[in-house]
Amino acid sequence: MDSSTTTTISSLKTTISPNPNPNRTKKTPTLHYKKTKLPSFSTFKSVKCIHSPPPNPKPSNSSPFICTAVTFSPSETTELVPSKLHHLITEFQSLSQPVDRVKRLLHYATFLSPLPDSFRVDSNRVMGCTAQVWLEAQLDQYGKMRFWADSDSEITRGFCACLIWVLDGAVPEEVLKVTTEDLTALNVGLPVGARSRVNTWHNVLVSMQKRARMLVAERDGKKDFDPFPSLVVSSDGIQAKGSYAEAQARYLFPDESKVQELVKELKEKKIGVVAHFYMDPEVQGVLTAAQKHWPHIHISDSLVMADSAVKMAEAGCKFITVLGVDFMSENVRAILDQAGFGEVGVYRMSNERIGCSLADAASTPAYMSYLGAASGSPPSLHVIYINTSLETKAYAHELVPTITCTSSNVVQTILQAFAQIPDLNIWYGPDSYMGANIAKLFQQMTMMSDEEIAEIHPAHNGDSIRSLLPRLHYYQDGTCIVHHLFGHEVVEKINDMYCDAFLTAHLEVPGEMFSLAMEAKRRGMGVVGSTQNILDFIKQRVQEALDRDVNDHLRFVLGTESGMVTSIVAAVRHLLGSTKSSEKAKVNVEIVFPVSSDAITRTSTNSTSGLNSVKVGDIILPVIPGAASGEGCSIHGGCASCPYMKMNSLNSLLKVCRHLPGEKNKVAAYEAARFKLRTPNGKSIADVGCEPILHMRHFQATKELPDKLVYQALYPDSNGRSIS
Repeated sequence: MDSSTTTTISSLKTTISPNPNPNRTKKTPTLHYKKTKLPSFSTFKSVKCIHSPPPNPKPSNSSPFICTAVTFSPSETTELVPSKLHHLITEFQSLSQPVDRVKRLLHYATFLSPLPDSFRVDSNRVMGCTAQVWLEAQLDQYGKMRFWADSDSEITRGFCACLIWVLDGAVPEEVLKVTTEDLTALNVGLPVGARSRVNTWHNVLVSMQKRARMLVAERDGKKDFDPFPSLVVSSDGIQAKGSYAEAQARYLFPDESKVQELVKELKEKKIGVVAHFYMDPEVQGVLTAAQKHWPHIHISDSLVMADSAVKMAEAGCKFITVLGVDFMSENVRAILDQAGFGEVGVYRMSNERIGCSLADAASTPAYMSYLGAASGSPPSLHVIYINTSLETKAYAHELVPTITCTSSNVVQTILQAFAQIPDLNIWYGPDSYMGANIAKLFQQMTMMSDEEIAEIHPAHNGDSIRSLLPRLHYYQDGTCIVHHLFGHEVVEKINDMYCDAFLTAHLEVPGEMFSLAMEAKRRGMGVVGSTQNILDFIKQRVQEALDRDVNDHLRFVLGTESGMVTSIVAAVRHLLGSTKSSEKAKVNVEIVFPVSSDAITRTSTNSTSGLNSVKVGDIILPVIPGAASGEGCSIHGGCASCPYMKMNSLNSLLKVCRHLPGEKNKVAAYEAARFKLRTPNGKSIADVGCEPILHMRHFQATKELPDKLVYQALYPDSNGRSIS
């Protein structure tokens, strides 16, 4: 066999007898398929079969061997994987019709070695594939990776056969160098469902790479990594792994007496409750249970809280209690007033200020200076994150025309604004990470085809996206203290050990976490967006698994505040309990908290550790220097819990309810007051601050910016201020 020999997949699967001399090449019969030859390699100096035992829990010396790969000598392995991948891409690109590519895959599937039933186990499943896929990996005595795979889908078997041909017999370093982007040219899907089939390439590759990392670590004697804490939800119940998860799980099944006490107060006094997803697990556990007895309890992201309050007022609620930070209660008060429910009382959960690091960043002189620059660069539009105070929105709107956005609609808001207003400058704030992530997303869009861009926004193409990039500005000094800590250490661990899991990330996370989640999103394994987007994504994937009606274990990395877990668990348990699947099918859902298991550290009030601390309820929590007021931050991992949100306690809620309505004076400090101050133009802060929110409502309803806002951007007054 010389260097010009053409090899086919069929020649890589011939069963031969054991060879006691691994350096000696045994001649094997070659089967040819006229139309499906694998590429020849002119760089081969010597071709030899690596004799690998089939995956067998107890291999014996008399077992047959499978010739699964053609390999190079060690000095040539650097060129092997890229060359094979290049030739595989060339082969599939030479087939112009999708159906021909699929036929080629089906042919290759026939040459994939069968996988023993003993290896068709959950631990070998590849997550994220529509079909069931099993992958077995070993590191052989020569330090080369050996792979075996199988699937209940013939097309997926073809994918596996190709990937094994490329990577089997390669050193781990070469396996890890291949990226999912390298596989984008392997477009073999039919027009219907093409995306899920392309994702199969990616997800099998990622699983191969995870196994390679683990096997190398085992070979090198490295200590097993400490897994992130997690909650496993099944039809049988909930299992907590790690002390952090145990703390979260403790209140998923609340004390029924507390539930009944709260329901009694709410019913008798017609009190509605709107709460943010990031509430303390004890509070959320009680509220979730109480929802079954009192309909006027709603847990959501910040945008929906005010809408829910209006619906509760329409249904006859006399009071609304707000479990969130102060800007949320401000918004609820103002929106109720706008809707004509000024008589409905609104109450916070503390007699102290409940702040927010992000909202605070937008209240600084530095942010006003940022907007001053915007007002001097017409036409300009200020896109402000909803997680800011009403006062900030009002002052900003008088400096430069302003529209509110959420993490779920910010991209569409910006794209529509650029499409609707020629030569517009966009000024986004105050979240610096979100701004950088938006800019990075638009940069990535410049590499898409015009058709792909049009699917995101029909008014844009590659040229328009490139032209808007210089006119997109974002504030550089505002962060959420929770999402800020999804940094390098956490991302590195996720990439190494959870790369094959579903990744969820709030749009506020730092760039590294954003990039990781975006890569997962491209292969159908991730979501980047709002808290509601994250919840919807998890529910969708769980429902898909239930519809397949086969055993499955879904793992989701929760890249946002840990308080989300209560709503996630409730939704998952509802799905698992309501689906009529076969008795044999069992779906487990694991929610992973990407923090250290000791990320919550309790200390005594007279601690002398030297660390700053923050008091949340009756607990003193240490704060690592540099993390301003973060709860549970430790040197071992990130922080996934907001100290401000945890100021909303069950005791505070019960206290407010008990004193209403007859003893309002005892909870006067808890009431969300109306703004009495005026803007620099002499207008009501509540009126002007609500206008950017109403502009967003208009956009959500019509998919266009309101004419009034467009006019304000195009024709600011002579003082450079917005016309309100």
